[in-house]
Amino acid sequence: MSDSTPFQAPARRIGRLVRSDCEIHYEVTGSGPAIVFAHGLGGNQMSWWQQVGHFAPTHTCVTFAHRGFPPSSMPPGGPNPADFADDLAALVDELKLERFHLVGQSMGGWTVVEYALRRTGRLAGAVLCNTTGSIDFRKIPQPWLSRVDEWEKASRATAARLVAAGVHAGAGERLAREQPSLHWLYRQIDDMGHVLDKDAFRPLLSGMRRRDPSELATIGCPVLCIVGNEDILIPPFAQEAIASVVPNVQVAYVEASGHSAYFERAAEFNRLLAEFVAG
Repeated sequence: MSDSTPFQAPARRIGRLVRSDCEIHYEVTGSGPAIVFAHGLGGNQMSWWQQVGHFAPTHTCVTFAHRGFPPSSMPPGGPNPADFADDLAALVDELKLERFHLVGQSMGGWTVVEYALRRTGRLAGAVLCNTTGSIDFRKIPQPWLSRVDEWEKASRATAARLVAAGVHAGAGERLAREQPSLHWLYRQIDDMGHVLDKDAFRPLLSGMRRRDPSELATIGCPVLCIVGNEDILIPPFAQEAIASVVPNVQVAYVEASGHSAYFERAAEFNRLLAEFVAG
């Protein structure tokens, strides 16, 4: 016998946050404790579809597109990642979020770190997914960091080979081979940001990666680093290096996953995030 109880999908609303030089597209889905998601360079608010679908029945899920990433508008002269934290702070005020978890993947890590360092008291926890954001892990004198130069040389060669083969480096070869439909969707979402010159944008991110890891100890909330162990864009051992010197940082690995574990291995990623949020 089928369940006769009518199904009710989580409530969803779409809005535009007006800034002085652009507008930020955002979506709010579900109800309950809030989780805010900040996407990477190859994404937008759609990137988190597997997280929103999982958490919205019990949480308020807030997704948005960073400035310059459609459907948000392009500010004059292009987006500056130094403005991301200001945009997030304005969105948090707009939505009247008093307490929330903040999740950022890759480029979204810059948003997470810079907002967290404001120490507003609103963060219940921060999650860095295959990213160190504006934290410079090279400032940690640990033995494994001697591997960085060798790792970067090998990863650049791998990324070039993948691009030549039509594989998105942020998705990875394993995703393209084992889950081709997901790889196709990943590329489709990335293509939506075609209006942004990403080659010109990347140096702006690199220029902000200068903070000392010890600054994370001052933010007043726990930090979880979720790391795909096959990442070729950010050294998988970089987050472990930070955790070795910052007591409020913990690291969880997602096996058989590249730079976008949230997309490639959503079930495991969601399990780790759920445990962190519940804790």
